[in-house]
Amino acid sequence: MSLKGRHWVLLWLVLFLVAAAAVISRQTRAYELAARLGELRTRRGELEAQAAELTKAIRASQGRSVLGVRARALGLRAAEDTELTIIAAPPEPATGPH
Repeated sequence: MSLKGRHWVLLWLVLFLVAAAAVISRQTRAYELAARLGELRTRRGELEAQAAELTKAIRASQGRSVLGVRARALGLRAAEDTELTIIAAPPEPATGPH
């Protein structure tokens, strides 16, 4: 049984519709991914800004002026020069060929 002209037209029409549906599906998925990527980039920028603010706050709270106030509130004081003891590490033994 051979295919007649109208069958060939129908076959090519179905193939075209399947290919068009595949292209449309791929384009739709790409559009959705592009939108999600934009959202993620925005979120990343927000998180980087928040990290920079937190780093700045950490550095500020590690400063001598802030720590000094907190130490005095706890009843602590800075050590005098005479109260510091420097401990030197012993020299490492020389290793050589035996």
